[in-house]
Amino acid sequence: MIDPSQLQTLTAILDTGSFDAAAARLGVTPSAVSQRLKALEDRLGTALIIREQPARATEAGLRLARHAEDVRLLEQGLAADLGAGLAAERPVVRIAVNADSLATWVLPALVAAPDLLYDLVIDDQDHSADLLRRGEVQAAVTAHAAPVTGCDCHALGALRYVATASPGFVARWFPDGITAQNLARAPAMTFNRKDRLQRDWAAAMAGKRIPLPSHHLASSQAFVEAARLGLGWGMNPEPLVRDDITGGRLVALAPDRPLDTELYWQVNRLTARALAPLTTAIRKAAKTSLLPSE
Repeated sequence: MIDPSQLQTLTAILDTGSFDAAAARLGVTPSAVSQRLKALEDRLGTALIIREQPARATEAGLRLARHAEDVRLLEQGLAADLGAGLAAERPVVRIAVNADSLATWVLPALVAAPDLLYDLVIDDQDHSADLLRRGEVQAAVTAHAAPVTGCDCHALGALRYVATASPGFVARWFPDGITAQNLARAPAMTFNRKDRLQRDWAAAMAGKRIPLPSHHLASSQAFVEAARLGLGWGMNPEPLVRDDITGGRLVALAPDRPLDTELYWQVNRLTARALAPLTTAIRKAAKTSLLPSE
């Protein structure tokens, strides 16, 4: 069994970035922090901390820190079950969520479950399930309907995307409508290299795969602003651009051809009970903001 004080020391070093700051948090001397960490490393037979400024974890240190997060969540759930109240130190939960969900509907759900501290990992919905499989997060908003091994899966609904651009951009690049030739010439916008939305929509419109010249902008808000300014066209979440389309600042390239992305909430079964309030909040927020699942 791992000494809880040693585990607490490891997480304090990683949270604060230094031995001195960890000592101040724990109310012990820096020497005691060093001794606890050394004892833990000696017991496990591997280095856990890379002693730099700031201090950071080795691969083994990261795995052990995630274990500590799981333990804190389980302890909080047990305390609630026993009517013992919440621990003074709120547990940290790591969640993978795509940027567009974070920009449109996830934040109210986090506010509705206030007894946790959130470490959000921003990743594409098509890839966030990989983080669950590797044990790097405890829950994820994902596009994968099949439950990841060891996880519970809840259907959330569909986030609707609309291909949008500024009126001036449309007049310049699509004077005769949305054609394969025009799509191959007009600058698109891509969130990052995992983002397939523009390619998938263009392929559906043209009936074939088209190489798209593309800007890369890894920000949901910047994506919308860049479209307003005429930098390129892109697939924007309908809730983010609804007012811009109504106000004429953006144009839907094909209003009758949106792209709906089904989303799911997957949570590690080990910590699912402790995260039940968060799961309830996520499902409620999704029901309010997303389209019903088909």
